[in-house]
Amino acid sequence: MSGIAFQGERGAFSEEAAVHLFPDMPMLPQLTFADCFEAVLERKAAFGVVPVENSTAYSVNETYELLLEHQGRIFPRGEYDLHVQHCLMALPGQSLSDITTVQSHPQALAQCREYLEQLNVQTVPVYDTAGSAKLIREGALRGVAGIASKRASSIYDLDLLAENIQTNKDNYTRFLIIGTEELPAQPNGKTKTSIVFVVRDQPGSLFRAMAAFAIHEVNVSRLESRPIRGRTWEYLFHANLDGHRDEPDVAAALSALGRCTTMLKVIGSYPRLTPD
Repeated sequence: MSGIAFQGERGAFSEEAAVHLFPDMPMLPQLTFADCFEAVLERKAAFGVVPVENSTAYSVNETYELLLEHQGRIFPRGEYDLHVQHCLMALPGQSLSDITTVQSHPQALAQCREYLEQLNVQTVPVYDTAGSAKLIREGALRGVAGIASKRASSIYDLDLLAENIQTNKDNYTRFLIIGTEELPAQPNGKTKTSIVFVVRDQPGSLFRAMAAFAIHEVNVSRLESRPIRGRTWEYLFHANLDGHRDEPDVAAALSALGRCTTMLKVIGSYPRLTPD
């Protein structure tokens, strides 16, 4: 068992996060997020590194669904925020005036919308940021630029036409390290706990759920509702709590929450690996 699984082509931002976290480990690209989880479960990879949300654009729904699906078998082991800096790149010898088409993952195109509006180009969504660079190199596509990481331009031998082109310069993507064992509480560490729960379909049910945390003075740093697959107009809640599940206040809050919900699953407790 060796290496770190990530989703995407070589040069993906997921790989960049993985390299920051595990600089001495081989990188194992996977086609899908599900493949990352399976690689960890089957011991083909020591750990996986998967995105969960972007600071300006989106949450990664598939990652949250897989964490719930594999609850009790896969655990988050750390959280890392990567500063995402998008670059425009093309075949060597091309200049900005030669570019008529820009391709990348739809989220990257959205995050660079203001810059792209100034170029008078056609935008084309593709499956991956690094994949946009790979397609240009493999297809020898002239007049086409990709949006990807600076690392991708080196891997696919493309020229950088512009750097740091995202609209929001404070653009971060949050990643989780996933593994098959949960970490114990860390002394003096900044730890959070991720949970999923479903409240009863009656007035005041969400208020009572939140009261469980207020009474025990546990901070809820994130709360988001999502549709329950196969159950129309029914929802579950994903929440992040400050503290480890084994800390007395957190444990008491979770016990109280369990008494006023129809489902409660603890995804895991894990440290923050980047400063606030």
